[in-house]
Amino acid sequence: MSMLKFMPEGWDTLPQGLTKEALKEAMTEEKILQGKVESCDSNCNLHINLGNGLDGVINREEVEAINTNDLGIPKENLCTGKVNRFVQFKVKGIGKDDNKFILSRKDVQKDALNWVKNDLQEGQEVCGIVKNIKPYGIFVEIGGGVVGLAHIEDLSVARIKTPFERVQIGQKLDIMIKSIDRESGRVMLSYKELFGTWEENAQKFKEGTKVKGIIRETEKNKNGIFVELTPNLVGMAEYKEGVKYGDKVYVYIKKIIPEKKKIKLIII
Repeated sequence: MSMLKFMPEGWDTLPQGLTKEALKEAMTEEKILQGKVESCDSNCNLHINLGNGLDGVINREEVEAINTNDLGIPKENLCTGKVNRFVQFKVKGIGKDDNKFILSRKDVQKDALNWVKNDLQEGQEVCGIVKNIKPYGIFVEIGGGVVGLAHIEDLSVARIKTPFERVQIGQKLDIMIKSIDRESGRVMLSYKELFGTWEENAQKFKEGTKVKGIIRETEKNKNGIFVELTPNLVGMAEYKEGVKYGDKVYVYIKKIIPEKKKIKLIII
């Protein structure tokens, strides 16, 4: 178990076990805890082993505050899908058996939504975990079950065909808040700012040297080929037959032109 603020679920490596006294203190102080869901019963209640012989249960109506129906109840698959995953929760009460604690994930999500609507700022860097990848972008949880979207064009300056070229599902990363809809709680994210500016990346390279690159675009009119040197640094190479998107190549740095933010390359 671990005491958290608004970190993505599963971010930390968690030491196991809290005492009854610690759980009761967490209940009084409304602290956020995290634990691994061991099972989902026939009523879609989630069960968590709290350690030290203590059990926790998140009743179905306390599983979600975001993805729910008109009655405030999450779909069955949202409950079963959390088995073997870490979730965050608050302690709401103690069962008839004082070794069992009643937990709520919904309360954490409500607090997280308030954090997004009132405290989160555009340009702020936050921790995230990639939860889903689509052709158009990635969905990243930034804390308390709140998920934001980063479009593919915000994953790097170098153009890519699929987000899988930058990230994988389950990957932990730092990411920037691009925009926030305070009313709905919708969050847009950007990853490319974390790779540094053109100037910062260009300083890592010198004219007259040989370096590795990745083919990103080939001009149909044979004017040249775009080669990624880093995710936020792309140079133009003289046209060469036989290369295609995604090929890893060696290039010779012919010229760096800072005032135009251009790099001229030759594919070796």
